[in-house]
Amino acid sequence: MSTGDKLQNTGDKIKGAVKEAAGKAVGNERLEAEGKADRVKGDLKQAGEHVKDAFKG
Repeated sequence: MSTGDKLQNTGDKIKGAVKEAAGKAVGNERLEAEGKADRVKGDLKQAGEHVKDAFKG
């Protein structure tokens, strides 16, 4: 997994966590759900990269 991919995946997870927390704080369920989706997207991308790395090495 390249460093750029790691940073992007981590960025997605952080962005999701921030959105989720902001949604909870203001009572915005849509924002909270978007945050959860972004966080999961980052986790899935990271898992996919780990699978690719396993087959490379």
